Amino acid sequence: MPDLWTVLLAAVILLLFAVPVVQQQVTRARRLRAIQDLEAGRRTRVVALIHRQERIGFLGIPLFRYIDINDSEEVLRAIRLTAPEMPIDLILHTPGGLILSSEQIAMALRRHKGKVTVFVPHYAMSGGTLICLAADEVVMDENAVLGPVDPRIGEYPAASLLRVPRLKPPEEIDDETFVLVDIAAKAQTQMREFVADLLRERMDAGRADSLARLLSGGTWTHDYPITFEQARELGLPVTSGMPAGIYRLMDLFPQAMPRRPSVAYVPIPYREEKKR
Repeated sequence: MPDLWTVLLAAVILLLFAVPVVQQQVTRARRLRAIQDLEAGRRTRVVALIHRQERIGFLGIPLFRYIDINDSEEVLRAIRLTAPEMPIDLILHTPGGLILSSEQIAMALRRHKGKVTVFVPHYAMSGGTLICLAADEVVMDENAVLGPVDPRIGEYPAASLLRVPRLKPPEEIDDETFVLVDIAAKAQTQMREFVADLLRERMDAGRADSLARLLSGGTWTHDYPITFEQARELGLPVTSGMPAGIYRLMDLFPQAMPRRPSVAYVPIPYREEKKR
């Protein structure tokens, strides 16, 4: 018969496994409730595409997230389950991801007959910006940012690879680099044409082509922040006025906690006191 210490040790191990699972289920239920509240208030289909580093398992190992094929499959399924004329609200928080997946989501949103609104509470870079270009309206927090959509070939920006033949004679360029330059040229052309096609539904063809070249041509570094004001100047359909429910939903997608918190504050709103 097992002694008391063995039983206690087994109970502790069981709790180490069970508590994170229960916490995840509770958080998932709260997320769904928050989404349902947004849908009821706006009378839309709400889809959240949020990439954060969340603790998984009992060891708290962070899982790095980005737009992938699983995301595009789930978003496309949500769109299929939505009546054609019903508006869709997409809450987007992402560093980007696979071009194929981002383009699939963008094309599906563009084909949807109802109004498509993308909410960007913090950032939607690279493939996230590509998805924003398919929306009828992009609601940004005034401190949120978008980013360029220039393609990358492995670890290298396509625009940088295309400059190699201009800087070095052919005999000094190895065969692998020649192949990368060829792929980079195709990738940049494909991205420019895709972006221009998305934008032509929002603006005249000449302006759409010019903006597509700017966003996909390597004008900036890939992590360049396109601010709310700059996005508006570029002619993107951005507006302000983020619903409070969006921020509440973001709170339910926690970032993996570091060993030592780097930001601390009293988490309540402070209002300016009226002068007497």
